[in-house]
Amino acid sequence: MSTETNNRYSDKDLAEFKSLLKEKIKKAEHDLELIKSAYMNDFDNGTDDTSPTFKAFEEGSATMSKEANSALAIRQEKFIRDLKNALIRIENKTYGVCRVTGKLINKERLKLVPHATLSIEAKNMQS
Repeated sequence: MSTETNNRYSDKDLAEFKSLLKEKIKKAEHDLELIKSAYMNDFDNGTDDTSPTFKAFEEGSATMSKEANSALAIRQEKFIRDLKNALIRIENKTYGVCRVTGKLINKERLKLVPHATLSIEAKNMQS
């Protein structure tokens, strides 16, 4: 067995990870759309006909909700970017290689966190 094969996943494995990543990206983009539409709906929370006191509480709540949605959208966009970067690593055949140790990241870890760039070993070294 050549050293090159030990330092990267086979094309067959990469193809499996590629389809997993594409599925995750599709779902993540769908979730992002839901977050964005919820954010857009926050602009119209229909408190015009309620008492001024209640309206103040509602507006405070709407602001909190908008901030939470915005933070959620930003996190989701980063997640999608990380997944797309993982696709690029598949094309470069560097996918699944720990950027610290240079060893292959465990397959089970990649199935759970397909955009991982660190092995558990490297992650533990950071703690």
